[in-house]
Amino acid sequence: MTSVVPVLNDSMVAEYLERFIAEELRSSGFTEASIAVSGGLDSAVVLKLACDALGAAHVHPVFLPYKASSEESRRDARAIVSLCGLPWTELDITAMADAYVALEPGIDRLRTGNLLARLRMAVIFDQSKKERSLVIGTSNKSELLVGYSTWYGDMACAMMPIGDLYKTQVRSLATFLGIPRQIVEKPPSADLWTGQTDEGEIGVTYDTLDQVLFLLIDQRLSPEEVAQQGFEVGLVQTVERKIVGSQFKRVLPPIAKVSQRTVATDFLYPRDWHA
Repeated sequence: MTSVVPVLNDSMVAEYLERFIAEELRSSGFTEASIAVSGGLDSAVVLKLACDALGAAHVHPVFLPYKASSEESRRDARAIVSLCGLPWTELDITAMADAYVALEPGIDRLRTGNLLARLRMAVIFDQSKKERSLVIGTSNKSELLVGYSTWYGDMACAMMPIGDLYKTQVRSLATFLGIPRQIVEKPPSADLWTGQTDEGEIGVTYDTLDQVLFLLIDQRLSPEEVAQQGFEVGLVQTVERKIVGSQFKRVLPPIAKVSQRTVATDFLYPRDWHA
């Protein structure tokens, strides 16, 4: 089946995203960016875009391993940091995580994964305070739509440059940007345990997932219409349930309206209101 996900002009997208990063920092009154690098595709792409947009001197990557993190992740994180001409910073979160895990002996893999994501968020935001920078997020559209991301963990950031790019589109952009092949071609993984992969956890390959998401979201087709395009009905229904079930992650916390002007309801201004 020919993919229905649009093939983007990678040169134009790269130029636009670099301008987006630079302008978002400027309008917020910042010049520096902090990024948690994992050794994966998404953080590699965002790091390269940020360096091209701001100059390497203004970008601060941090590798945040846990004891279960693979040497492959460290190798690939080092590769992209080196490619961008940046110094290596590594802060191990094992002691932080294990201090809590010791209090919860029955903690399962999902809770542990969420804990690690939120600890990394806490560290990268503290680093951003030290560097007087904004945190740039690395989530893509595929992850955001199906909820394969941690609320106030890896989703927490000041901006998401690739948040409107499907994983397959990020992969194409990565090749254009010259991201090392070992990063582009390896199976996406949150590196939570040996052999763990994103596609294994989600239950479908990104190539298929992105097509279903594109038809449901961008083309606004019903699940029945998507199935008529040649996709298994059960799969389409599962993807739809993931989208609906994770909607709470994609919106600001609702505020009970009491006054005349309520934050995020009536009190609405662009980020550069102070400028």
